[in-house]
Amino acid sequence: MENKKTICVYCSSSNYLPEKFYKFAKELGENIGKNNFNMVYGGTTVGMMGVIADNALKNGSEVIGVIPERIASFGLENHKLAKVIITKDMRERKATMEKNADIFVAAPGGFGTFEEIFEILVAKQLGYHNKPIIFFNFDGYYDNLFEMFKTVYENKFAREETKSLYFIAHTISEMFNYINTYAPKEFVFKY
Repeated sequence: MENKKTICVYCSSSNYLPEKFYKFAKELGENIGKNNFNMVYGGTTVGMMGVIADNALKNGSEVIGVIPERIASFGLENHKLAKVIITKDMRERKATMEKNADIFVAAPGGFGTFEEIFEILVAKQLGYHNKPIIFFNFDGYYDNLFEMFKTVYENKFAREETKSLYFIAHTISEMFNYINTYAPKEFVFKY
């Protein structure tokens, strides 16, 4: 996939969201392409996933889709992509997406998105990678989650320094500014 960096996008696969989320997805996909990044994602045609991928493709990105056999069997595989990798299950899917990504972005999504971004966050906390992680807080979507994070920090379930492992973006320009100026820092995991 050339020498472009690849953004892994985790987000909703639902076709039943308020229209503002699809409009955002279109803009995010367009900007991934226009800012000269490639993309890896869950490989389907549905929900925000499909909208982001289609618009990244239209704007010059090469896009890899990673889809488990079970989901592909439902006919949801995006056949317009540069490459589709079919995995045995969700665990293999996540590992494959991680291997193919330089940057991780959690756009609005449900339980699958939460699981994916938290696994990547914990892997960074434990020193398995040092890649940028972004929560894209479109329209305050993650506000309640960040309130929960405050509770985690206040009660010492995680150290305050853990905040340095991720960035909260509210706009596309904030996201790309963070990506383009990202300088990995050593995070020392302590018990």
